[in-house]
Amino acid sequence: MKKLLPVFLLSMIGILAACSASTQNNSKQSQESATLPVTLTPVTHNQRGTQIVIQPRQSTIKSKQVKTETPESKNTPARISTATSPSSLTSTPLTAPTLGPDDWESLPVIPQISPNAVKIYQDGVSLGNDPDAFSKIGDCGSTPAWFLGDFDRDPKYYRLGENQELAVVIEEFHGSFGRTSLAAKSGFNASSIFSSLWADPEQCERNESPIDCEYRVHRPTIAFIMLGSNDVFHPDDFEPQMRKIIETSISKGVLPILSTKADNVEGDGRINATIARLASDYDIPLWNYWRAVQDLPDQGLQEDKVHITWAPNRFDDPLAMSRGWPIRNLNALQILDAIWKAVNTQ
Repeated sequence: MKKLLPVFLLSMIGILAACSASTQNNSKQSQESATLPVTLTPVTHNQRGTQIVIQPRQSTIKSKQVKTETPESKNTPARISTATSPSSLTSTPLTAPTLGPDDWESLPVIPQISPNAVKIYQDGVSLGNDPDAFSKIGDCGSTPAWFLGDFDRDPKYYRLGENQELAVVIEEFHGSFGRTSLAAKSGFNASSIFSSLWADPEQCERNESPIDCEYRVHRPTIAFIMLGSNDVFHPDDFEPQMRKIIETSISKGVLPILSTKADNVEGDGRINATIARLASDYDIPLWNYWRAVQDLPDQGLQEDKVHITWAPNRFDDPLAMSRGWPIRNLNALQILDAIWKAVNTQ
């Protein structure tokens, strides 16, 4: 155990340092993105994948065995015609499909939004949550410098290309894109989300966790849950803590969007398998980001094989779209669009 401790500490320091350096570099690049020339390698890839309709039944997904290896709410017209009473809100696991331990790899990038997901959203509206607000729960990759921040800025910082229909959700969820979440910090893992030690002392109440604080202050109806890379050091804690995150979100009327991660730091893909299984268990949307980057150079990862490659959000530029972050931001907008459409067709 004493021999393993220095290795663990060095690994953790490496991830945190890389995250900090990448964020500083990206912040500077983002400010210049309107004129910055980008030299990248073009690639062809599938953005959405095949849509799969999930029919509920008992889940039997098992993770792989580990191998032994060294804002304020906006005044918007009412859009919910079938709002559900908050008293019906439940956060217990639902029935789910039978999948093998590796089947998550073939799931679509953009999920189909189920009636259960719409109901969670509607419950949130009934509880008084902002129908046009979302939160980001995660590590440094969930901060505006990396994730979606440009879409609360001047349009010169992004280009939608053939995805002009996404301008509707950019306007609809204005204010959430560039907001720094109270539950997103460098080095966060699934356990950190519940530690009051990491809560913002200026905005959070005494002994309040980052996630509870974020949901109380921002009152979102949707949350992107992007965790796992920092959980490789405590893999046994990941699933129970993720279940707690999911159940906390649903109980507060927040629809959690679970995202697989691009990396495979753990070596056997079991964290992504767990994420997929949990999305299935609770019948909530799974964003299979891992699949979205498989055709990119180096699977969209930097040399450390953890952090995602950056480029401006120019969705009409094949060179930029060979990098991991523009793909991730486009995917997130597509998911918001799918939810918005599902809610408005009820």
